[in-house]
Amino acid sequence: MNVDGVASPNSAASKNSESTSAPKTVDYNQFLQLLIAQMKNQDPTNPTDMSQYMSQFAQLSAVEQAMQTNTKLDTLLSSSALAQAESLVGHTAAFTSSDGQAVSGKIMSVRIIQGGAVAKLDNGVEVQLGPGITIS
Repeated sequence: MNVDGVASPNSAASKNSESTSAPKTVDYNQFLQLLIAQMKNQDPTNPTDMSQYMSQFAQLSAVEQAMQTNTKLDTLLSSSALAQAESLVGHTAAFTSSDGQAVSGKIMSVRIIQGGAVAKLDNGVEVQLGPGITIS
């Protein structure tokens, strides 16, 4: 086997490759490509056991199913959050602002954000719904 060049661990080439990190996960299609490449390049006098391939394939399939389940669960949770937010419109929200003033107002709309829900009151104030908010 002929090797054109090898970079030492302290060389600039290895530092550049560290700064542009490759993805740390392999998706289903990439796994199949790796599996096919591994099969094509295996030693014909000492082939790899097919049960190992099937085991890897089954594990990847299980991970793929788990990822699809998580996606569906996220969708379900978003739908539930929207339904709960919709039920708050028209109610009154009361809370104490960061400067100590009591604030209240009728909830005109609610939007869902990553950390929860934000209600927009009739007086223009937006408040993140959570502990310390009274809804009536």
